[in-house]
Amino acid sequence: MLQPIKHVLKRKKIILASGSPRRRELVENIGLTVELCPSLFEEDLDPKTFSSFSAFVEETALQKVLEVETRLKSQAMAPDVLIGADTMVTLDGEMFGKPTSEKEAFDMLKSLSGRSHTVYTGVVVKTLDKVVKFTEKTNVVFGKLDDEQIKGYIATGEPMDKAGGYGIQGVGGTFVERVEGDYFTVVGLPLYRLCSVLYELFKDKNL
Repeated sequence: MLQPIKHVLKRKKIILASGSPRRRELVENIGLTVELCPSLFEEDLDPKTFSSFSAFVEETALQKVLEVETRLKSQAMAPDVLIGADTMVTLDGEMFGKPTSEKEAFDMLKSLSGRSHTVYTGVVVKTLDKVVKFTEKTNVVFGKLDDEQIKGYIATGEPMDKAGGYGIQGVGGTFVERVEGDYFTVVGLPLYRLCSVLYELFKDKNL
């Protein structure tokens, strides 16, 4: 999708406001050269103050981007394009973030077992003169898990830095019976929408 504007994007300094190697790999797999700059934003927004889960993840992604932009500008390293994202897992109207303990990871996975849940990823793309925000959501159906399977997975350590306590691109993917929507939304960066936004932003640029 980005082939017609690759020559434009190659001249841009593109920063991913994230420390996620998964997101970096996704972006580099589509041919973009990016630099990682993990945001220092506290991620302390209260989801209860937002009208929707989409509004929450978009605002969190925006604050990540703004923090990185401010920091880089102070170092005279302002980027041409900043991309930020935030992913969350929801079930029965509740948000599942990254588990803070093995017990919390167990409880999360036990809740997800045998059920469908929804993953939201909010994305912000900021150029020198525009800010584009969007959210993609995908339903994920887990198969039925017994306690030993959950404990065995937690022992791998994989759940502890993942929203909802699992990584679909890793061992956690073996729990997933099916995905209804964009798989990459669950990984943490919906590629189709991201590429569509970048194409619209840069298709008319001559430089």
